[in-house]
Amino acid sequence: MSTQPLLQRTATKRIALPVRVEPKVSFANERTFLSWLHFTVVLGGLAVGLLNFGDKVGKISAAMFSVVAMAIMVGPYDDRIGPTVLCLALLVAVVVNFILRFSQSEPEV
Repeated sequence: MSTQPLLQRTATKRIALPVRVEPKVSFANERTFLSWLHFTVVLGGLAVGLLNFGDKVGKISAAMFSVVAMAIMVGPYDDRIGPTVLCLALLVAVVVNFILRFSQSEPEV
């Protein structure tokens, strides 16, 4: 009998095996992509509403929300840090909106 093990690992030889992708994986990716696009459309609608019916502060907020919505559309939907960056960008946009709104001088009655 031989003294060599039955299964040897060789670093120089690679075997390529076909990988079968299940249909549920591609459908899950599609659902994720569609949910990102749905959120983008909602955020873009909010930005258009602020742009059309808002004052100066509303227009600044609309511009920030539009930039965030376009960044979501362009960015990859399977990114690991994408949702974190999205949440931080939305937090910054909302905080700036509140700061601008409350720092605006209120009219006296």
